[in-house]
Amino acid sequence: MKKFLSILMALVLILSLAGCGAKETPVAETTTETPATDEATTETPATPVEKKVITVSTKFVDNEQTAISLVKVVDAINERSGGSLELQLFTNGVLPIGKDGMEQIVQGSDWIMVEGVNFLGDYVPDYNAVTGPFLYKNFDEYFAMMETPLVQAMNQKIEDEYGIKVLSLDWVFGFRSMMTKTPISKPEDMKGLNIRVPTSQLYTYTIEAMGGNPVAMPYPDTYAAIQQGVIDGVEGSIMTYYGTQQYENVKEYSITNHLLGVSAVSISTKLWDKLTEEEQTILVEEFEKGMQDNLDETIKAEGEMAELLKAEGVTFHDVDSEAFLAAAAPVFTKFDNWTPGIYDAILVELEKIKANQ
Repeated sequence: MKKFLSILMALVLILSLAGCGAKETPVAETTTETPATDEATTETPATPVEKKVITVSTKFVDNEQTAISLVKVVDAINERSGGSLELQLFTNGVLPIGKDGMEQIVQGSDWIMVEGVNFLGDYVPDYNAVTGPFLYKNFDEYFAMMETPLVQAMNQKIEDEYGIKVLSLDWVFGFRSMMTKTPISKPEDMKGLNIRVPTSQLYTYTIEAMGGNPVAMPYPDTYAAIQQGVIDGVEGSIMTYYGTQQYENVKEYSITNHLLGVSAVSISTKLWDKLTEEEQTILVEEFEKGMQDNLDETIKAEGEMAELLKAEGVTFHDVDSEAFLAAAAPVFTKFDNWTPGIYDAILVELEKIKANQ
């Protein structure tokens, strides 16, 4: 019995000592303290730049100088904006151009159009008057006219009333002159000549005022029409003259400069107002650079084409510009939607321009 009690007491002592040892064993503490980290990893990530995608639509095909210059403009704007702008250029009229393209702008689409100034004239008709016949002898006179209060008032009117902001009126692609069988120097020399014109009231009225007989037909038909004696010549730029090989049919190029081929760059005021001041500056500056590139290359190409035409036996002739300007005066009275007296107002500004050049 004593032996049993001794064993039991020893067993209780062992269990008691084991329990005391368990209380002394350290227990790992739970903590909510954030482990130390590199400061750079705790910064709030930068907000991504919001990209504005803008469509640029034009009728010019890829190998025409205006389209070539526009590629440079689009690339420069996209790069300078640092990703905030993405202009996408569509050439060759694959997207709406002309009247349809201008409607996109009026509706406030994210759209820029590079198209003839005459499409601005659908909203403010006097744009057609300032690009009317025989007004300018050179590009500089035209550029100066676009800076006059007369034209600036048109830009303000179309912006205020139709939501069209005009970024540029200066993307020229050449004067149109006469390619004929006989030289022309004054309006009397045009009498009896059948001259092809595009289907346009302005062109029809202009050739009539010059003394010729306007014949509307598709341009591709003109080569055979000259050979067959249906027409006596066509009107167009130096580059058209060489590019269509009309020099094989007619050898006289009379520099009437009766109409100027020029495009406007237009954008919706709704889109414009969504742009930051920096983005607006980028657009204005790069389209201005593109205009100058287009101008320089056009002048260069015209000079090169003139030499090539001379090598083909073409003779160039100057004309009596003042006589043709006076003859063309009635054209400015044939459009009822032009502001009365617009022709005289244009002449006043033109005289100031000539005096300062």
